[in-house]
Amino acid sequence: MILKQVSVFVENRRGRLAEVTGILAESNINIRALSIAETTSYGLLRIIVDCPLEAERILREHGIAASMTNVLAVNVPDVPGGLHKLLKTLSEHNLSIEYMYHAFVSQKDNNACMILRVDDEEKALSVLTENGYTGPSFIN
Repeated sequence: MILKQVSVFVENRRGRLAEVTGILAESNINIRALSIAETTSYGLLRIIVDCPLEAERILREHGIAASMTNVLAVNVPDVPGGLHKLLKTLSEHNLSIEYMYHAFVSQKDNNACMILRVDDEEKALSVLTENGYTGPSFIN
């Protein structure tokens, strides 16, 4: 459930995001999940890719600021209250979420995949595993 996320600082100008995704596409790197937050001058692109070390290296070679962070990928039942149960479990164990975003919904097993950055990933992984949470198949 712990995986590497690549964070990319992207200037907030036309075409810059396409430039970043083009570099990854040309390098045959598959984006599996993403989130983007913006300010007036830049965006913070957070991506889950199939080759995070290579993605970070290639982006840096192209002069793009990129870094890696550990995050958790967690399957959450795609039902009303599914996310609440996950968040309540973490809260009850005094774990804080720094940020979170949605990756996909699997129709096959009726799960949503959430990407979480928490204040204590090892403790969170232990708590989630003890409570029956699993990671998505794309990280195996």
